[in-house]
Amino acid sequence: MNVVNKEKVLILTGNYGDGHIQVAQALHDAIQIRYPSLEPVIFDFMKCIHPYSNQFSRFIYLQGVKKFPQLYGYIYQKTRRASKLSNAMKAILSTGVGRTLKLIEQVQPTVVVSTFPLAAAVMSKLKTYGLIDIPTVTTITDHTDHSCWIYPFTDQYLVGSSNVRDSLNSLGVDETRIAETGIPIRQQFSHSLNREGIFRKYGLDPHIPTLLMMGGGCGMIGEGNATIQGIDSLKDPIQLIIVCGNNEKLRMELKDSLKDSKHRIHLTGYITYVHELMAISDLMITKAGGVTTFEAIAMELPMLLYKPIPGQEQDNAKFLVRSGVAVQAETRRDLMELLPNLMRDGKLLHQMRENSKQFHPKESAFASVEVIMNTKEAKNNWVDLKYTFG
Repeated sequence: MNVVNKEKVLILTGNYGDGHIQVAQALHDAIQIRYPSLEPVIFDFMKCIHPYSNQFSRFIYLQGVKKFPQLYGYIYQKTRRASKLSNAMKAILSTGVGRTLKLIEQVQPTVVVSTFPLAAAVMSKLKTYGLIDIPTVTTITDHTDHSCWIYPFTDQYLVGSSNVRDSLNSLGVDETRIAETGIPIRQQFSHSLNREGIFRKYGLDPHIPTLLMMGGGCGMIGEGNATIQGIDSLKDPIQLIIVCGNNEKLRMELKDSLKDSKHRIHLTGYITYVHELMAISDLMITKAGGVTTFEAIAMELPMLLYKPIPGQEQDNAKFLVRSGVAVQAETRRDLMELLPNLMRDGKLLHQMRENSKQFHPKESAFASVEVIMNTKEAKNNWVDLKYTFG
């Protein structure tokens, strides 16, 4: 029996928050559907290239974002544009050239896609040294720009909006290297769902206003239990769905503190059916992560953004509010004033849902894959010409 060796598409990602992983999976699935003759392969860049330091550095990053957000925001802003500090940080962080080269020799991809900035950095460095000549594509997973994503030997950038496209262009990235595809999202967020069936599936009431509360894959949102206790004190009856992600401690605290709630409560840890919960919700309270918010846009779900982390989340929040798909609460007091009014304002929620349609998010993964394939073919054609004519 002959085994056909498929061309490989190497997708490099990183588990520093869920967004990079989810985008990688969205691209993987879209390639399998649209180009079954190709084989997409996902590697966690940090786990694979930095196996000894990955867990420690991930812990430091997540704790830093959670406990010292202002410091994180300060560093983020100081390195937003190319500078001595940003260049020094790039040099320090873009290590692992040898292991990355071994990975490429093992997989032998015809194109490499990075959904994690440090992976994009090392790929560019490999090309700088003349060690590889593989077409490379970077998918930016937020609604903003930052120098950590930008490298001289990246062939193509995939961005979520014209806002990011224009920002990259102003930073010196040639417009021919930027494609406005939308942030790639998984296929389950692009399908129409049977709302009545989902309500029945989870024992929820379709006649009660439904509020979805999410804090990212690590379950971090505001002050956690205190914030949710404030929401639980709302006078009007609501159906409250709380996704705690990997924050098992918070889930257990809430399970105990909300057991006598007058509201209907659906409490979960990390789940794979967020798209179903988004489909039946009237409003979502969330951090301003790029991928989660783009998934919500695809589901036409209005958002109330709460305490975005200084840095990319604040940039995301500004973009989403300006686009009319979200409103923002700066403090818990703001949240408690905005929330009941929003839940009652059907006209505003309807307008926010209509505003979501301007982004065409349901097509983003396939649009991204087409650009990736075009980048691969253009590079291969150039190599063929070079070989033919010397």
